[in-house]
Amino acid sequence: MTPPAKTPLLADYPVVFSLPLQWGDQDAFGHVNNVVYFRWFESARVVYLDQSGLDHLMEATGLGPILASIHCDYRRQLNYPDAVQIGARVTHLGNASLKMQHAVYSEAQAAIVAEGESVIVTFDYQAQKSVRIPDEVRQKIERLEGRVF
Repeated sequence: MTPPAKTPLLADYPVVFSLPLQWGDQDAFGHVNNVVYFRWFESARVVYLDQSGLDHLMEATGLGPILASIHCDYRRQLNYPDAVQIGARVTHLGNASLKMQHAVYSEAQAAIVAEGESVIVTFDYQAQKSVRIPDEVRQKIERLEGRVF
């Protein structure tokens, strides 16, 4: 993942990275398969959660993120060759969960080609239940986003 020259369309996304389309991302219809977008969203989530400190909680406390839901709205088809920029930002910070918005920008089309949202829950893997987002993680998210929730 390389840091792109961020498009203005992703200016409000604190985490953005760029990937080239792979030939194998396409399906029999000659466009990028729908499942690929979910992998891209996952990669953006991992980068974001790593920067927020939520990923590192697991080692120290056994608490970590778990995906509760995800969806994608496809705006345009993507075809090889192209490169995409994938953005991630938090739009809502709840007690135990957060909503993250994702956007996929096509460099060849100079447009947003897909948008999605995921809900991530802070989870105690030993007790098998959701827990409150730790204050230190909340503060890192607010710093990353440049605002208070």
